[in-house]
Amino acid sequence: MTAACPACAGAAPAAQVASEAAGEVIHLSLPGIHCAGCIAGVERTLGALPGVRAARVNLGRRRARVVVDPGTGAGPALTALAAAGYEAQELDEAALDTGDAAGRMLLARIAVAGFAMMNVMALSVAVWSGAGEATRALFHWAAAAIALPALAFAAVPFFTSAWGALRAGRLNMDVPIALAIALAGTTSLVETILDSGADTWFDAALSLTFFLLAGRYLDHRARATARSAAAELTALELPRATRLEGDRRVTVAVADIRPGDRIALAVGARAPVDGVAEAACRLDRSALTGEADPVEIQPGDAVCAGETVLGAPLVLRATARAEDSTLRRLARLVEVAETGRHRYQGWADWAAKLYAPLVHGLSAVAFVAWWVATGSVGTAIAVATAVLIITCPCALGLAVPAVTASMTGRLFRAGVLLKSATALERLAEVDTVLLDKTGTLTTGRLEAPDLDPAAAAVARALAEASDHPVSRAVAHALQDHAAAPLTDLREVPGEGMHGLWDGAPAFLGRGPDGTELRLPDRTLPLATREELRPGAAEAVAALRAQGLSVHLVTGDHARRAAALAARLDLDEVHSGIAPEEKAALVAEFAARGARVLMVGDGINDAAALAAAHASLAPATALDAARVAADGVLLAADLRILPETLSTAKRAARRIRQNLAIAAGYNCVAIPVALSGLAGPLAAAIAMSTSSVTVVANAVRR
Repeated sequence: MTAACPACAGAAPAAQVASEAAGEVIHLSLPGIHCAGCIAGVERTLGALPGVRAARVNLGRRRARVVVDPGTGAGPALTALAAAGYEAQELDEAALDTGDAAGRMLLARIAVAGFAMMNVMALSVAVWSGAGEATRALFHWAAAAIALPALAFAAVPFFTSAWGALRAGRLNMDVPIALAIALAGTTSLVETILDSGADTWFDAALSLTFFLLAGRYLDHRARATARSAAAELTALELPRATRLEGDRRVTVAVADIRPGDRIALAVGARAPVDGVAEAACRLDRSALTGEADPVEIQPGDAVCAGETVLGAPLVLRATARAEDSTLRRLARLVEVAETGRHRYQGWADWAAKLYAPLVHGLSAVAFVAWWVATGSVGTAIAVATAVLIITCPCALGLAVPAVTASMTGRLFRAGVLLKSATALERLAEVDTVLLDKTGTLTTGRLEAPDLDPAAAAVARALAEASDHPVSRAVAHALQDHAAAPLTDLREVPGEGMHGLWDGAPAFLGRGPDGTELRLPDRTLPLATREELRPGAAEAVAALRAQGLSVHLVTGDHARRAAALAARLDLDEVHSGIAPEEKAALVAEFAARGARVLMVGDGINDAAALAAAHASLAPATALDAARVAADGVLLAADLRILPETLSTAKRAARRIRQNLAIAAGYNCVAIPVALSGLAGPLAAAIAMSTSSVTVVANAVRR
């Protein structure tokens, strides 16, 4: 074996980097991938394409970054992935914001506060154990050297928020918190300088800061996972398109397309703007309307942004700019719905409104009363500081996020990812469930037809020769059968696939009563019944057993919707529903006082998902639907849906219990602090105990 030249070995990666840098980068959404095998399959498929320089898949975000030769575009990659069985759409990655600098900074502040708190408490234990006067003074200075810089960094969010509120002439929860931290730190520093022998409260200030930051991070983490669904919808728009200028094909930004421009669309490509077709073709409208079957259109018929071209390339004459497209209208619907939902106020937020004025009043009363009674400003400050600390809303602030973190963790391990801090509260209030059909209750595939081996082999061969969605579904359903050798394969649009089997004609396609297989000696109807997702029937039954009103809502036609409803014993069916009508249906239920849970997977569901009181989407859903929803059903088995609602109800009970614990703690602790029986350090210990109690209640089984 000949060793590789070191210079060449070093040059190869450099050459690869240079090649990628000179290429065109495209980003693909891959909503259907779920494992390492999918990653390998996608990267292998893309790597085998001419013009593809590099392909990397991010499983967590279900996206791929592909570097291609300039001018290649995303068309070949989309076509190859579709042929390999992977759903893919081009994304405009620039439209997405994935950073979380605020979360990282909160974690850094928590780490500093926690580290300093442990070290200062260790010094305090030494002082409490009977250290001599010189040793005590030394430990107080050491505690000050640790605590003051740590507080200057870790407590910044509270001081910044408090200062902003005071400048605006109002109070918020952070004003008394910042005051308590400042008083504890300043008073402790004065006692250290004077060396009066009194206790210092650096550990109290640090523990107060640490617990409050922990509660704030729990809340931030739950909210930060939910990016704007409107941004995701915008990202699903194609960033570029091919415009026909006479005999030339020019790649332009979609934002530069104007009405009247002629846009070339390859097979499998999505329309970037609304327009009219210049030739007959088939369109897959399932992402926008939920309709399972492709639609045949004629020259001059309308094509909406987001619809996929099937069968043959298409030239689209634009009728609107990208900002006026169907996808943008859906994005605006989602933005309106999200704005409304974010007005939701939890019980803890409501109670917190009373906190600042009440605490300041009590602290001021304590200061004046103890100053008059004792004549000692130091004693009055100590009691006032103890009141500020002991009434700190740690338990109140943790009451909701501690339960949310605990229950969302359990649900995640069970197969449900909740992204909103208030999702559990809202899921517990649900009384009406709206279920999408294709991709939610069904897999979007067909059940295997009951055929003998020879007929199944012919059907698979005919189905594999077509890119029609029904043909793809039949081919997938018959994948356990070998394909028969056929010749003279040809597809007739609107009719089906023709071929010769041992010289005799065979046909798969549309018949008088649905899809049928015609063999030389017989004609066999193909049952095109959709395949139910695992646990779909049991989930519907369990939801109804919980007393919920369950409805089927789909853009598909009435016959297919009624057939599925009969299988699931559902009486309430809404079929042929457009995306705007789904959101309007949610609003109609809400106007009647219903608390709606929407479960859907497509772009056409995004506005309804965002408008609903609570919403969930399957893991196989498009990015826009997953982001619009409050949670994602990672488990394939739909029985997790009623289990999620049961867990949410249990979480709501825990939240009420935690709020009662926090209220009870304050009822006992405030009189103790006002009476002077608890100094700042004892107040910090009591405050920490209440916080631990709330957390323990949140995490118990």
